This record gives sequence, C-alpha cells and structure tokens, in this order.
Amino acid sequence: MLDSPGIGAMVPAMEPLRIGVLGAAKIAKSALVKPAESSATAVVTAVAARDKDRAEAWAAKHGVGRVLPDYATVVEDPDIDAVYVPLPNGLHGRWTLAAIAAGKPVLCEKPFTANADEARTVAAAADAAGVVVMEAFHYRHHPMAERLRNIVDSGELGRITRVEALLCFPLPLFKDIRYNLALAGGATMDAGCYAINLCRFLADREPTVTGATALTHGPGIDRAMRIELDFSDGLTGEARCSMWSTSLLRLSARVVGDAGELRVFNPTTPQMMHRISVRTPSGRRVEHVTRRPTYAFQLDAFVNAVRNGGPVVTDTADAIANMAVIDDAYEAAGLGRRLPTP
Repeated sequence: MLDSPGIGAMVPAMEPLRIGVLGAAKIAKSALVKPAESSATAVVTAVAARDKDRAEAWAAKHGVGRVLPDYATVVEDPDIDAVYVPLPNGLHGRWTLAAIAAGKPVLCEKPFTANADEARTVAAAADAAGVVVMEAFHYRHHPMAERLRNIVDSGELGRITRVEALLCFPLPLFKDIRYNLALAGGATMDAGCYAINLCRFLADREPTVTGATALTHGPGIDRAMRIELDFSDGLTGEARCSMWSTSLLRLSARVVGDAGELRVFNPTTPQMMHRISVRTPSGRRVEHVTRRPTYAFQLDAFVNAVRNGGPVVTDTADAIANMAVIDDAYEAAGLGRRLPTP
C-alpha cells in the first residue's frame, strides 16, 4: 500500500508552466503577459524576435527575463514548457509544427494557419505527438460564450433560422502586416476569422459558403468581406468583417429564432464592455456576465489542458473547420485562399 501524506502534510505545488514567446508582437501583452502576471500557474520566461533589439526592449518592458537569439532556440530550450505563437499568419503553421516536433504544447494565435490544408498538417502532427495545441479564440473560454450557448440551447428562441456576426474596426495603416498578402494577411484572416467562428459556434454546426463579396486594398488583399452561409435545414448566416470600410466599428452577433431573438454587443472582448439582449413574446431582458478578461480564462484553460489533460474547446479539429470556411470565402470572393509564407 502506498504511503499517503499525513494530515496537514505539505504537498508540493506544481511549478508554473514556463511559456516562451515567438516574436515581440503587440497582442502578446494582453493575450499572455498580463494574464500571466496574475496567474500562479503560468509564467512568461523567454522571448525571441527577428530583431534582437526589439526583443530586448519588449522583454524589459514586460519583465521577461530571457531574450533568446531566434525562434528555434525558444522552441528547443529545455527550460521552456510551452510556446505561444503570435507571429504573422503565414508563419503560424511552420512554427507550431516546430514546437510540436520539440514536444512543446502550443497556444497559437488566430487564424490557426494560412489555410485548411496547412491546418490539417498541423493537426496530424499534434495528434501523432500527443501534444496540446490550442487556437487562441479567447472569447470561447469566457463565461459569456457558455451563456450564449445556454440561451440558444434552452429553446426560448424557438427554431433557429439565422445567425449573424460582425467584427469591424478601422485600421487605415496600410503598411501593417495584416495587409500583406505574402504574410497571409487580409480582413477575413484577421477579423473575419472571429465572425466565422462566432457563426459556427452559435449555429452549432458547419456551414457551406454560398457567396462572398470583398472590398480590396491591392491585389488579393481584402479590407472588408461579407460572407453568406448556409447551415442547412433552413438556418442561414452572415459573417461580416472590415479593417477599412464605411463600417468603422461594429462588434456584435445576432441569433434569430421563430420565437425570439438574441443580440450581443461585443461578444469577443466582453471585458471592455458588453450586453446580452434577449427578446421573446414574454418581453425583453438584458444580461451581463463577468468582466474578467477573456485572455485570463484562455490561459487558465491552456494550463489546465497541458497540466491536467483538461478540455480544449478551440482544438485543431475546430481550427480546421474554421480555416475551411475562410478558404471557401476567399475562393467565393475571387481572391484565392491564403498561402504559407515561404
């Protein structure tokens, strides 16, 4: 019989998950650094960037102790337990695969890869290695997402006939990497991936793209996109996104049923401000949920998946499905799917 700790015995706590960052990206501050600062289970220990001076400045600003010479060194470092990938879209697949090959769990920023074929390659590698890989759709880990799912599943809206999601914001900085086709840029990759993910999540099934219209900034680069979706059985949808159009700021989702309607303001970053509104024949109500950051919930979920085998709601299967819709939208709009950066 195994000995067990006596009453009051101290059981050593597990060391925090040591996370290395690839690239000195701005998103890393809110997505990882800040939640890690208030976490007892994770710590950001190292960073590497193409520009060492930039990496050193980023590390000093965010209190990260180690600056490593390149991405490969981060991936292979034995003192790093997991890797965060906030690189340009066209590099996500390559460096997620490198981390998997090194046996490192990965939290990869959205969109997961350049296209669905690359997502399938990453998924196969993760499955073969038994490594946790999570796409960073942070809103999916927040209690708001669970509440929206509960409202839709409750039946109070009746039979669902329409889902819509909009993510539009102004980004008139046309030298930004998000407008760079060689880096797998475009509004649908950056903002539209959220709108598509929201539609799929709210419909709880996979759609067919029935049409897509893009506004472009240069050959192949969409600055805005409108995507029509068919989820079958009379359920249709629309995903809209923009980085520069007349829709300057629109952050919302809508679910229409034959007995009611659900509207959500700011479903992706509810910590900043949000509102859930439900209208049925019995009246209208407004709900609010916690304003704890989505990124904090995401980090908790990632650590739990790595340390305890917890669930991964934004897993590689979900990532493949989302990228497939993105691919089809680009094809329908006549722009062609994105390609990995050589």
